Amino acid sequence: MKTEEDGVRVSRGGVSPRQVLSLFLSPPLLLISLSLSVCLWLHSLLSFFSSSRKWNEKRRRLRTLLRHFIPPESTEARGRRKEKRGESMGAYEEKKETCGTICLKYLLFTFNFLFWLAGGVVIGVGVWTLVEKSDYISLLSSKTYAASAYILVLAGVIVMVTGVLGCCATFKEQKKLLQVYFVLLLCIFLLEILAGVLACIYYQQLNEELKQNLKNTMVKKYGTEEKDNEQITKAVDKLQQEFKCCGSHNSSDWGESVWIHSASSQGRSVPDSCCKTKMEFCGKRDHPSNIYKVEGGCITKLEKFILDHLKIIGAVGIGIACVQIFGMVFTCCLYRNLKAEPY
Repeated sequence: MKTEEDGVRVSRGGVSPRQVLSLFLSPPLLLISLSLSVCLWLHSLLSFFSSSRKWNEKRRRLRTLLRHFIPPESTEARGRRKEKRGESMGAYEEKKETCGTICLKYLLFTFNFLFWLAGGVVIGVGVWTLVEKSDYISLLSSKTYAASAYILVLAGVIVMVTGVLGCCATFKEQKKLLQVYFVLLLCIFLLEILAGVLACIYYQQLNEELKQNLKNTMVKKYGTEEKDNEQITKAVDKLQQEFKCCGSHNSSDWGESVWIHSASSQGRSVPDSCCKTKMEFCGKRDHPSNIYKVEGGCITKLEKFILDHLKIIGAVGIGIACVQIFGMVFTCCLYRNLKAEPY
């Protein structure tokens, strides 16, 4: 009669299948099985070598016996036979080398195609960083953020050109082209590492820079008549509308603004871009229900936006640079496998 305990079917003797399985998989039995397998393998290997020695001994005796009946081979015939054997071995080695070279060529071609696509991705990320919310770059005192994006765009263009050059160098099997390709890969590698490192460094400095400069930019440059400040005015208005914030820390920051105290403000307490319902002169009504009251102000919103972009720039730059290491290794292997060609 069978009973069940803890969802496991138990036999009459009280030993479950799980216990039997655990017994067979216990460390002592596994060790014994492994030792027996090794011993059997060694015995098979020794038997093979022993039989080989016996067979070689029989061949040697047969050859000695045949020498009494077959005339010895002439020196000239022996030389021709050795020469023929050398040619066949050379052909085998050449074929073997050719197969390795072909494999490397196709590996490198596949890498170049993927590398060319990666160049398009790098350009896309760089352009996206510069175009989307590009007005915000004017609010930053440091040019590191923009420099990282420009470096990525430059690296992406070189990557796409290098991908085409790499395909040509691979199929033409020209060492000089492979040398140029390797140097370009190395330059792109350094450029992308530089972009990633700049993004990481700026990531650490961003909060302090925004605290020191964003309020100063809003208070002193917003709405002034200088030509260079028109872009800053547009950027601040766009920042406050898109991120639904007002002022660098809060809406009271605008009380210190040069523009608010000038005639061009026309009595506004805050810019119209601070209003939840934007309309002309809505900034005159400094009423809590109509003005964005975001904790931390626009600094926290802009910081989060730029940090997200910096993470993408750093990840793309360093990630693709690491992939390029494989390309450089494949190039070196193919370069070594190719025979010297006359140029």
